[in-house]
Amino acid sequence: MTFEVNIHAMFYLTKAAVPHMKPSSVVINTASVNSDMPNPILLAYATTKGAIQNFTGGLARAKRSGARPDLDAINSFDNARGCGQEFRQAGALQRAGQPAELATAYVMLADPASSYTSGTTVAVTGGKPFI
Repeated sequence: MTFEVNIHAMFYLTKAAVPHMKPSSVVINTASVNSDMPNPILLAYATTKGAIQNFTGGLARAKRSGARPDLDAINSFDNARGCGQEFRQAGALQRAGQPAELATAYVMLADPASSYTSGTTVAVTGGKPFI
């Protein structure tokens, strides 16, 4: 179920959207710190987030007619179930990020002025190091 929701849906939606995208269009994917630092309690979830990051990097390098192949993964420090106190203490802010706190990163990536930012990961982690 996790793969169907996190990977399959994103893959097929992107595949269907790309032919209809206008020049300078952008697709923005969302990953997680679990992409690079998988929590063993969340193995399926972490695996899908790593796949999203890999898909994003690969698709950004693919040649697509009409649309700028600019896909960016926002690697967020998200609230994963089952992490409890360990989760709350993991980031400098010791809490999950709120949607409004991530919004500016999405706006920046969607802006045509960010066209050189492609296939990369923007870490919005509340102070948790992401290397």
